[in-house]
Amino acid sequence: MPVSVHSVIATNPTTPLSSNLSHRNIPRRRIGSTSVKCSVETTEAERLVKLKNGNDSLEICRVLNGMWQTSGGWGKIDRNDAVDAMLRYADSGLATFDMADHYGPAEDLYGIFINRVRRERPPEYLENVKGLTKWVPPQVKMTSSYVRQNIDISRKRMDVASLDMLQFHWWDYANDGYLDALKHLTDLKEEGKIKTVALTNFDTERLQKILENGIPVVSNQVQHSIVDMRPQQRMAQLCELTGVKLITYGTVMGGLLSEKFLDTNLTIPFAGPRLNTPSLQKYKRMVDGWGGWNLFQGLLRTMKSIATKHGVSIPTVAVRYVLDQPGVGGSMIGVRLGLAEHIQDANAIFSLVLDDEDVNSIQEATKKGKDLLQVIGDCGDEYRRI
Repeated sequence: MPVSVHSVIATNPTTPLSSNLSHRNIPRRRIGSTSVKCSVETTEAERLVKLKNGNDSLEICRVLNGMWQTSGGWGKIDRNDAVDAMLRYADSGLATFDMADHYGPAEDLYGIFINRVRRERPPEYLENVKGLTKWVPPQVKMTSSYVRQNIDISRKRMDVASLDMLQFHWWDYANDGYLDALKHLTDLKEEGKIKTVALTNFDTERLQKILENGIPVVSNQVQHSIVDMRPQQRMAQLCELTGVKLITYGTVMGGLLSEKFLDTNLTIPFAGPRLNTPSLQKYKRMVDGWGGWNLFQGLLRTMKSIATKHGVSIPTVAVRYVLDQPGVGGSMIGVRLGLAEHIQDANAIFSLVLDDEDVNSIQEATKKGKDLLQVIGDCGDEYRRI
């Protein structure tokens, strides 16, 4: 049945709504603690989340391996080295991979990887491996045959009978063909070619419209970080009311939220690390919109203090903070397969507990910046506003 959620959208979209939400789903914060070391064992319940809508459900790891970095711009990817790295991530418990039809060879790499899993790992191992992909079509008429053809391409590339998740993106809301596409995707789900249907970069208004049309999406993938808290101002309450989860990307801002950029001055040529990847360049623009590099340095110093206190890295703190936000099911960390590895830092996220002192320090640092909802607009507007 269609979901009625007309009362969700606040009349003033700039007023944070998350203060009214129950925090029953994020009990991990230790009240009054002054120091928490990452030495405790984590349970499967802490590592996994079930994305669910009606009869549709998919259990994924809460820290996802993002494969945008395979598409070029981050260094040349060797196929064999990349697949070996995917196996190491999966063996460590980080067995959810996020990709897209336009991420270069990402879907093909997953197909090679999943075949190695079938050959080299026990059958029960496959139950934990999840491959999430995206479809980003041109703005053409969304017929059943056109949708089916494109989904079949991803199924063939990933070498799976059924996609674990298909996350759908649409460029132009003035063209309501996205509803046709999602209905055809739902039909393919009923046929067993897709296990769950989801969204990427949809705003709150359109997510509400999709749900009211009875389309059972389980998640919406959006940009969300300590700097970019837009999803908490409108989207999170809709998610809390409907059960749709947020999967976040840009959570470590392409690597800007790390020790590498602490105490650096990018205004002096060649004085600091180079912004030499598409993700670093993208999220540097977010920093500029939020308040600039000097203000960002203050945030990094706060993050470093918290990271040192817990014996972890800045990126680990950054992801944990976002995972603790209402509505968030999982967070992405980009993987440069065969070029760099952060398995230890990623697994440390599950045992990190941020206490009230940590949270208050982060909030004090971030509130000095601008409200990106005012600067950019709602989730996904960065892709639609000129």
